[in-house]
Amino acid sequence: MAKSKVVVTRQLIDEAQELLDAKKDELEIVQWKSEKPCDRSWLLENAKGASGILVMLSDQVNEELLQAAGNSLKVIASFSVGTDHVERAALKKRNIRLGYTPTCLTDAVADLTVMLILMAQRRGGESMAKVIKGEWPQMPWHPLLMTGPQIRGSTVGFLGFGRIAQASLQRLLPFGIKRAIYLTSKPGQPVKEDHFGLIKNAAIPIEPAKSADELASESDVIIVGCALTPSTKHLVSTDFFGKMKKLAVIVNIARGPVIDTNALVKALDEGQIFGAGLDVIENEPNIQADHPILKQPRCVLVPHIGSATIETREQMATESVKNLLAGLTGGEMVNELEL
Repeated sequence: MAKSKVVVTRQLIDEAQELLDAKKDELEIVQWKSEKPCDRSWLLENAKGASGILVMLSDQVNEELLQAAGNSLKVIASFSVGTDHVERAALKKRNIRLGYTPTCLTDAVADLTVMLILMAQRRGGESMAKVIKGEWPQMPWHPLLMTGPQIRGSTVGFLGFGRIAQASLQRLLPFGIKRAIYLTSKPGQPVKEDHFGLIKNAAIPIEPAKSADELASESDVIIVGCALTPSTKHLVSTDFFGKMKKLAVIVNIARGPVIDTNALVKALDEGQIFGAGLDVIENEPNIQADHPILKQPRCVLVPHIGSATIETREQMATESVKNLLAGLTGGEMVNELEL
Protein backbone atom coordinates (compact mmCIF):
# COMPACT_ATOMS: atom_id res chain seq x y z
CA MET A 1 0.00 0.00 0.00
CA ALA A 2 1.39 3.38 -1.01
CA LYS A 3 2.28 5.83 1.74
CA SER A 4 0.27 9.03 2.13
CA LYS A 5 2.30 12.04 1.05
CA VAL A 6 2.64 15.17 3.17
CA VAL A 7 4.36 18.41 2.23
CA VAL A 8 5.87 20.71 4.86
CA THR A 9 6.90 24.18 3.75
CA ARG A 10 9.54 24.96 6.38
CA GLN A 11 12.10 23.39 8.66
CA LEU A 12 10.41 22.90 12.05
CA ILE A 13 11.52 23.39 15.65
CA ASP A 14 13.10 20.24 17.13
CA GLU A 15 10.19 18.81 19.12
CA ALA A 16 7.75 19.23 16.23
CA GLN A 17 10.28 17.91 13.72
CA GLU A 18 10.79 14.80 15.85
CA LEU A 19 7.01 14.27 16.02
CA LEU A 20 6.84 14.45 12.23
CA ASP A 21 9.94 12.32 11.62
CA ALA A 22 8.49 9.58 13.84
CA LYS A 23 5.96 8.96 11.05
CA LYS A 24 8.56 8.40 8.31
CA ASP A 25 7.73 4.71 8.06
CA GLU A 26 4.06 5.53 7.48
CA LEU A 27 4.27 8.72 5.43
CA GLU A 28 6.15 10.09 2.46
CA ILE A 29 7.41 13.38 3.90
CA VAL A 30 8.51 16.08 1.48
CA GLN A 31 9.94 19.08 3.31
CA TRP A 32 11.49 22.43 2.43
CA LYS A 33 14.64 22.19 4.55
CA SER A 34 15.18 25.86 5.27
CA GLU A 35 14.00 28.57 7.65
CA LYS A 36 13.44 30.82 4.64
CA PRO A 37 10.06 30.83 2.82
CA CYS A 38 9.70 27.99 0.38
CA ASP A 39 9.78 28.67 -3.33
CA ARG A 40 6.28 28.77 -4.82
CA SER A 41 7.22 26.65 -7.81
CA TRP A 42 8.69 24.03 -5.44
CA LEU A 43 5.44 23.94 -3.47
CA LEU A 44 3.24 23.60 -6.55
CA GLU A 45 5.40 20.84 -7.97
CA ASN A 46 5.64 18.84 -4.75
CA ALA A 47 1.99 19.30 -3.78
CA LYS A 48 0.98 16.88 -6.53
CA GLY A 49 -0.69 13.87 -4.94
CA ALA A 50 -0.31 15.18 -1.39
CA SER A 51 -2.79 14.13 1.28
CA GLY A 52 -1.74 16.90 3.65
CA ILE A 53 0.19 20.17 3.51
CA LEU A 54 1.63 22.07 6.48
CA VAL A 55 1.96 25.73 5.56
CA MET A 56 3.17 28.99 7.04
CA LEU A 57 1.44 32.38 6.99
CA SER A 58 3.56 33.33 3.97
CA ASP A 59 2.22 30.43 1.86
CA GLN A 60 -0.90 31.22 -0.16
CA VAL A 61 -3.42 28.39 -0.04
CA ASN A 62 -5.59 29.08 -3.07
CA GLU A 63 -7.14 27.44 -6.12
CA GLU A 64 -3.74 27.21 -7.77
CA LEU A 65 -2.31 25.13 -4.93
CA LEU A 66 -5.41 23.00 -4.45
CA GLN A 67 -5.58 22.16 -8.15
CA ALA A 68 -1.88 21.29 -8.11
CA ALA A 69 -2.44 18.93 -5.17
CA GLY A 70 -5.40 17.18 -6.74
CA ASN A 71 -8.19 15.08 -5.27
CA SER A 72 -6.04 13.31 -2.68
CA LEU A 73 -5.70 16.40 -0.47
CA LYS A 74 -7.44 15.96 2.89
CA VAL A 75 -5.96 18.58 5.19
CA ILE A 76 -4.20 21.92 5.35
CA ALA A 77 -2.43 22.58 8.66
CA SER A 78 -1.46 26.22 9.06
CA PHE A 79 1.29 27.32 11.44
CA SER A 80 -0.68 30.47 12.32
CA VAL A 81 -3.60 31.95 14.18
CA GLY A 82 -4.72 33.99 11.17
CA THR A 83 -6.06 32.41 8.00
CA ASP A 84 -6.02 35.39 5.63
CA HIS A 85 -3.67 33.40 3.39
CA VAL A 86 -6.21 30.58 2.98
CA GLU A 87 -9.14 30.59 0.56
CA ARG A 88 -11.50 28.91 2.97
CA ALA A 89 -14.38 28.66 0.49
CA ALA A 90 -12.15 26.67 -1.86
CA LEU A 91 -11.30 24.24 0.95
CA LYS A 92 -14.93 23.87 1.94
CA LYS A 93 -15.94 23.09 -1.64
CA ARG A 94 -13.44 20.22 -1.68
CA ASN A 95 -14.16 19.01 1.89
CA ILE A 96 -10.57 19.74 2.91
CA ARG A 97 -10.08 20.27 6.65
CA LEU A 98 -8.17 23.27 8.01
CA GLY A 99 -6.12 23.17 11.20
CA TYR A 100 -4.59 26.26 12.79
CA THR A 101 -3.06 27.43 16.09
CA PRO A 102 -5.26 30.15 17.59
CA THR A 103 -4.77 29.60 21.31
CA CYS A 104 -1.04 29.13 21.84
CA LEU A 105 0.06 32.69 21.17
CA THR A 106 -2.38 34.50 23.46
CA ASP A 107 0.14 35.26 26.20
CA ALA A 108 2.94 36.25 23.84
CA VAL A 109 0.81 38.68 21.84
CA ALA A 110 -0.81 40.14 24.96
CA ASP A 111 2.64 40.77 26.44
CA LEU A 112 3.74 42.51 23.25
CA THR A 113 0.58 44.62 23.28
CA VAL A 114 1.50 46.08 26.66
CA MET A 115 5.06 46.68 25.46
CA LEU A 116 3.83 48.61 22.41
CA ILE A 117 1.44 50.72 24.50
CA LEU A 118 4.22 51.73 26.86
CA MET A 119 6.67 52.34 24.01
CA ALA A 120 4.14 54.57 22.26
CA GLN A 121 3.15 56.50 25.38
CA ARG A 122 6.67 56.88 26.77
CA ARG A 123 8.28 57.60 23.40
CA GLY A 124 10.52 54.56 23.62
CA GLY A 125 11.52 54.41 19.97
CA GLU A 126 12.20 58.15 19.80
CA SER A 127 14.28 58.06 23.01
CA MET A 128 16.38 55.12 21.86
CA ALA A 129 17.01 56.77 18.50
CA LYS A 130 18.38 59.89 20.18
CA VAL A 131 20.83 57.84 22.24
CA ILE A 132 21.94 55.78 19.23
CA LYS A 133 22.49 58.94 17.17
CA GLY A 134 24.61 60.50 19.92
CA GLU A 135 22.09 63.26 20.61
CA TRP A 136 21.76 62.68 24.35
CA PRO A 137 24.52 65.19 25.26
CA GLN A 138 22.57 67.88 23.37
CA MET A 139 19.38 67.25 25.36
CA PRO A 140 19.51 69.55 28.42
CA TRP A 141 17.00 68.45 31.03
CA HIS A 142 13.78 70.38 31.45
CA PRO A 143 10.47 69.43 33.10
CA LEU A 144 8.76 68.25 29.90
CA LEU A 145 11.75 66.54 28.29
CA MET A 146 10.57 63.38 26.45
CA THR A 147 7.32 63.26 28.39
CA GLY A 148 4.19 61.42 27.34
CA PRO A 149 0.87 60.29 28.79
CA GLN A 150 0.80 57.57 31.42
CA ILE A 151 -1.42 54.54 31.39
CA ARG A 152 -2.82 54.91 34.92
CA GLY A 153 -6.30 56.39 34.92
CA SER A 154 -6.82 55.86 31.19
CA THR A 155 -9.74 54.50 29.22
CA VAL A 156 -8.61 51.61 27.02
CA GLY A 157 -10.61 50.87 23.89
CA PHE A 158 -10.50 47.53 22.12
CA LEU A 159 -11.36 47.14 18.45
CA GLY A 160 -12.22 43.46 18.67
CA PHE A 161 -12.50 41.77 22.06
CA GLY A 162 -11.50 38.15 21.70
CA ARG A 163 -9.09 36.04 23.72
CA ILE A 164 -5.95 38.10 22.98
CA ALA A 165 -7.70 41.41 23.67
CA GLN A 166 -9.03 40.11 26.97
CA ALA A 167 -5.59 38.76 27.92
CA SER A 168 -4.19 42.22 27.17
CA LEU A 169 -6.81 43.79 29.42
CA GLN A 170 -5.90 41.31 32.14
CA ARG A 171 -2.33 42.63 32.01
CA LEU A 172 -3.43 46.28 31.96
CA LEU A 173 -5.66 46.15 35.03
CA PRO A 174 -2.74 46.25 37.52
CA PHE A 175 -1.56 49.49 35.87
CA GLY A 176 -4.65 51.20 37.27
CA ILE A 177 -6.69 51.89 34.14
CA LYS A 178 -10.10 53.30 34.99
CA ARG A 179 -12.31 51.90 32.23
CA ALA A 180 -12.35 49.54 29.25
CA ILE A 181 -14.67 49.72 26.25
CA TYR A 182 -14.82 47.43 23.25
CA LEU A 183 -16.32 47.26 19.79
CA THR A 184 -17.12 44.00 18.03
CA SER A 185 -19.08 43.05 14.92
CA LYS A 186 -22.19 43.49 17.06
CA PRO A 187 -21.91 47.09 18.31
CA GLY A 188 -23.40 47.79 21.70
CA GLN A 189 -23.82 44.12 22.57
CA PRO A 190 -21.83 42.46 25.37
CA VAL A 191 -19.48 39.69 24.27
CA LYS A 192 -20.58 36.17 25.13
CA GLU A 193 -17.13 34.79 25.91
CA ASP A 194 -15.55 36.08 29.11
CA HIS A 195 -12.31 34.14 28.70
CA PHE A 196 -10.68 35.03 32.02
CA GLY A 197 -13.67 36.08 34.11
CA LEU A 198 -12.66 39.73 33.74
CA ILE A 199 -16.06 41.09 32.80
CA LYS A 200 -17.79 39.26 35.61
CA ASN A 201 -15.24 40.10 38.29
CA ALA A 202 -13.48 43.31 37.22
CA ALA A 203 -13.38 46.27 39.58
CA ILE A 204 -13.64 48.73 36.67
CA PRO A 205 -16.37 49.22 34.05
CA ILE A 206 -15.91 47.00 30.97
CA GLU A 207 -18.55 47.98 28.45
CA PRO A 208 -19.45 47.55 24.77
CA ALA A 209 -19.19 50.64 22.59
CA LYS A 210 -22.04 51.45 20.25
CA SER A 211 -19.87 52.65 17.37
CA ALA A 212 -16.34 53.18 16.11
CA ASP A 213 -16.84 56.91 16.67
CA GLU A 214 -17.55 56.31 20.36
CA LEU A 215 -14.51 54.07 20.72
CA ALA A 216 -12.27 56.63 19.00
CA SER A 217 -13.48 59.65 20.94
CA GLU A 218 -13.54 58.14 24.43
CA SER A 219 -10.32 56.07 24.47
CA ASP A 220 -6.87 57.13 25.65
CA VAL A 221 -5.40 53.89 24.34
CA ILE A 222 -6.84 51.96 21.39
CA ILE A 223 -5.86 48.35 20.74
CA VAL A 224 -6.67 46.97 17.29
CA GLY A 225 -7.28 43.25 17.71
CA CYS A 226 -10.01 42.41 15.20
CA ALA A 227 -9.95 40.07 12.22
CA LEU A 228 -9.32 41.48 8.75
CA THR A 229 -12.52 41.35 6.70
CA PRO A 230 -13.90 43.53 3.90
CA SER A 231 -15.76 45.53 6.56
CA THR A 232 -12.70 46.07 8.79
CA LYS A 233 -10.18 46.98 6.08
CA HIS A 234 -9.22 50.63 6.70
CA LEU A 235 -11.77 50.81 9.50
CA VAL A 236 -9.18 53.01 11.20
CA SER A 237 -8.71 55.83 8.73
CA THR A 238 -8.93 59.63 8.47
CA ASP A 239 -12.37 59.96 10.09
CA PHE A 240 -11.40 57.66 12.96
CA PHE A 241 -8.15 59.50 13.68
CA GLY A 242 -10.00 62.81 13.53
CA LYS A 243 -12.15 61.71 16.47
CA MET A 244 -9.30 60.45 18.65
CA LYS A 245 -7.86 62.42 21.55
CA LYS A 246 -4.64 64.32 20.90
CA LEU A 247 -2.87 62.43 23.69
CA ALA A 248 -4.22 59.03 22.63
CA VAL A 249 -2.09 56.20 21.26
CA ILE A 250 -3.11 53.36 18.99
CA VAL A 251 -1.63 49.86 18.89
CA ASN A 252 -2.16 47.26 16.15
CA ILE A 253 -1.48 43.61 16.94
CA ALA A 254 -4.06 42.21 14.50
CA ARG A 255 -3.70 42.75 10.75
CA GLY A 256 -2.00 45.68 9.04
CA PRO A 257 -4.76 46.72 6.63
CA VAL A 258 -7.23 47.42 9.43
CA ILE A 259 -5.33 50.72 9.76
CA ASP A 260 -4.96 52.98 6.73
CA THR A 261 -1.21 53.63 6.86
CA ASN A 262 -1.37 56.87 4.90
CA ALA A 263 -4.03 58.18 7.27
CA LEU A 264 -1.89 57.16 10.26
CA VAL A 265 1.12 59.02 8.88
CA LYS A 266 -1.03 62.11 8.34
CA ALA A 267 -2.51 61.89 11.85
CA LEU A 268 0.97 61.70 13.38
CA ASP A 269 2.28 64.50 11.17
CA GLU A 270 -0.56 66.80 12.15
CA GLY A 271 -0.56 65.90 15.84
CA GLN A 272 -4.05 64.44 15.78
CA ILE A 273 -2.84 61.60 17.99
CA PHE A 274 0.15 61.20 20.28
CA GLY A 275 1.70 58.00 19.01
CA ALA A 276 1.38 54.49 17.63
CA GLY A 277 2.78 51.03 18.25
CA LEU A 278 2.58 48.54 15.39
CA ASP A 279 3.38 44.85 15.19
CA VAL A 280 1.69 44.70 11.79
CA ILE A 281 1.34 47.09 8.86
CA GLU A 282 -0.04 47.16 5.34
CA ASN A 283 2.17 45.51 2.70
CA GLU A 284 4.45 43.86 5.24
CA PRO A 285 7.17 42.69 5.05
CA ASN A 286 7.94 45.01 2.14
CA ILE A 287 8.73 48.04 4.30
CA GLN A 288 11.81 49.79 2.96
CA ALA A 289 14.03 52.26 4.83
CA ASP A 290 12.39 55.22 3.08
CA HIS A 291 8.83 54.23 4.07
CA PRO A 292 6.93 57.28 5.43
CA ILE A 293 5.99 55.49 8.65
CA LEU A 294 9.67 55.14 9.57
CA LYS A 295 10.02 58.91 9.51
CA GLN A 296 7.52 59.19 12.36
CA PRO A 297 9.46 59.46 15.65
CA ARG A 298 6.39 58.60 17.70
CA CYS A 299 5.58 55.41 15.84
CA VAL A 300 7.15 52.18 17.06
CA LEU A 301 7.12 49.47 14.39
CA VAL A 302 8.33 45.92 15.02
CA PRO A 303 8.40 43.19 12.33
CA HIS A 304 5.33 41.08 13.23
CA ILE A 305 6.89 39.43 16.27
CA GLY A 306 3.71 38.99 18.31
CA SER A 307 4.15 35.24 18.73
CA ALA A 308 7.95 35.35 18.90
CA THR A 309 8.67 33.67 22.18
CA ILE A 310 10.51 30.38 22.18
CA GLU A 311 7.73 28.66 24.10
CA THR A 312 4.97 29.92 21.81
CA ARG A 313 6.69 28.99 18.56
CA GLU A 314 7.47 25.51 19.91
CA GLN A 315 3.83 24.99 20.81
CA MET A 316 2.62 26.33 17.45
CA ALA A 317 4.92 23.97 15.57
CA THR A 318 3.88 20.94 17.62
CA GLU A 319 0.17 21.72 17.30
CA SER A 320 0.56 22.20 13.54
CA VAL A 321 2.07 18.73 13.16
CA LYS A 322 -0.64 17.21 15.37
CA ASN A 323 -3.31 18.93 13.26
CA LEU A 324 -1.69 17.60 10.09
CA LEU A 325 -1.54 14.03 11.36
CA ALA A 326 -5.11 14.13 12.70
CA GLY A 327 -6.36 15.43 9.38
CA LEU A 328 -4.81 12.50 7.55
CA THR A 329 -6.57 9.92 9.71
CA GLY A 330 -9.87 11.71 10.26
CA GLY A 331 -9.03 12.25 13.92
CA GLU A 332 -9.69 15.24 16.16
CA MET A 333 -7.37 18.20 15.64
CA VAL A 334 -5.99 20.33 18.46
CA ASN A 335 -7.68 23.29 16.76
CA GLU A 336 -9.78 23.03 13.61
CA LEU A 337 -11.44 25.95 11.86
CA GLU A 338 -14.99 25.14 10.85
CA LEU A 339 -15.42 26.06 7.19
